[in-house]
Amino acid sequence: MSERIRIVALGGLDEEGKNCTVVQIGDDIFVVDCGVRFPDRTMPGIDYVVPDFTWLIENKAKIKAYLLTHGHDDQIGALAYLYGAAPAPIYASKSTILMFKLFNRHVGKEDVKYDFHEIAPSSSQQIAGRKVTFFQTAHNVARSSGVAISTAQGSIVFSGDYVIENNADPAFYCDLNAVARLAEQPTLVLLSESGYADRSGYTAPHYKLRPVIEQTAKNAPGRIFVSIFSINFYNVHEIVQLAIELKKRVIPYDAQTDELLRTMVESGEIQLPKENYAPTDDLIRYRDTDILVLMLAFGEKLYKKMAGLARDMQEDKRYSLKESDTFIAAAPSNPNTEVEATDALDALYRSGCHVLNCTSKMFCNMHASEEDLKMMISLLKPKYYVPVKGLFKNLLCNAKLALSMGVGLTHSNVFVLDNGASLLIEEDGSAHVMDEKIPHGDVMIDGIGVGDVGGDVLQDRQKLAEGVVVLAVTISKGEKRIVGGPDVQMRGFVFLKDSEMILREVSKIFVQTVNEFLDPKVPYNLDEIKQNVYEKCLRSIRRQTGKEPMVLPLLVEVA
Repeated sequence: MSERIRIVALGGLDEEGKNCTVVQIGDDIFVVDCGVRFPDRTMPGIDYVVPDFTWLIENKAKIKAYLLTHGHDDQIGALAYLYGAAPAPIYASKSTILMFKLFNRHVGKEDVKYDFHEIAPSSSQQIAGRKVTFFQTAHNVARSSGVAISTAQGSIVFSGDYVIENNADPAFYCDLNAVARLAEQPTLVLLSESGYADRSGYTAPHYKLRPVIEQTAKNAPGRIFVSIFSINFYNVHEIVQLAIELKKRVIPYDAQTDELLRTMVESGEIQLPKENYAPTDDLIRYRDTDILVLMLAFGEKLYKKMAGLARDMQEDKRYSLKESDTFIAAAPSNPNTEVEATDALDALYRSGCHVLNCTSKMFCNMHASEEDLKMMISLLKPKYYVPVKGLFKNLLCNAKLALSMGVGLTHSNVFVLDNGASLLIEEDGSAHVMDEKIPHGDVMIDGIGVGDVGGDVLQDRQKLAEGVVVLAVTISKGEKRIVGGPDVQMRGFVFLKDSEMILREVSKIFVQTVNEFLDPKVPYNLDEIKQNVYEKCLRSIRRQTGKEPMVLPLLVEVA
């Protein structure tokens, strides 16, 4: 018997990160991935951004499973903030579960009890009476997978993050045989990633870091430092293998790197013999030419570590860079981290050590390019196609690529959706997009606070970044006159030599505005005085400087 199917993304569409897609089949809900997005520079003080889970929490009794494709934060991180309110079994590979536990420790959510179900590579599970198939894919993190959920009308297939690659390493293997077995049954919907949809050709072998750094590592006259994002399991694996072949000791740069490296080794996907590992305390026991220092971190934190080391501001001075050292920066920036990356690289070049900057043109992440996407579409030949994961331009490129394939995909069965928009597949197999969206959006994580930071708070933080102007005065409420002040203080706003004229003008406007409202003919209202002082003084500051600092009127009443 056919069932009505709803597919809706709570995040991941027209954005980078925050991936979370919900599949509702009848009354059963399956959540595929549940990730965070890293904040941009318009969100000062924010740690992570997660989807609005209001709708999921309201329907928590219907959630049958969380299906996690791999262990990157943008796929798993938000589940730590949702699970307590909407628990359900979690199905994921061993590596993904380990990465999820590591993220949990990082955000202080270890007290939550999770119901984990470890899945083997390319295997099937019976979940809520329905066959769910995981097929292994080749991606930056070990044991990644796509997911197929069976329905009476055919399979709903999520490609996951992948590249078409016949890699001999079992941890990073694209199992096309498993995909071919899926293709033996009808594919109702294929949801495929879009990040590299505008990139021609196959991604392989351009994601490999070793060809880029091998000669530099072999010719290094002293210690080798390598900085790389901790989410890039595959490239960390390459670095470790190269260190083993060059008979070097891998030394973690700090405790966080050591914890991440141990997690990768514990998962069994990275092999690091004891004779090729050394703790920080052994740094001065070995010759410089026998040492490879590995630096791992998430996002912009990696660039802060790099800059700190380059400026000799790290805690452990044994790591201080020398002219004989070689620093390999294998962490290309994205649009949100270009400033931090440029600053870190500039500091490294100034340090005097040898620097190899591995840019995105030299190697790329393991995401599906044009030919990879075509391969998956041609194998599965879906009835409906939905691009996911990427900015709108990437979603559109992915959709156009599908239309060009000649496998029956047209403008009537390829859907480019927005977050919150539901694709409904009726019992007769017809599909359409609902006009009404379910609640969706951004929920900001600030320390232990979840969703308690809104747009007003962010605006205030942005203004604080431009400086603070404090306007203080004491008012006699009975006499309706100023009895103390004014006192105008500026901090982090303008250079001292430029401030005298601005200070004089702002003080004048401040006193005039207060006195206008202290006129006996005018009703006395302290809140109204503050509002007018704020508006007039800010207008004057903006006119004189072009800046918009935080303006704080402090009006103290006395009898």
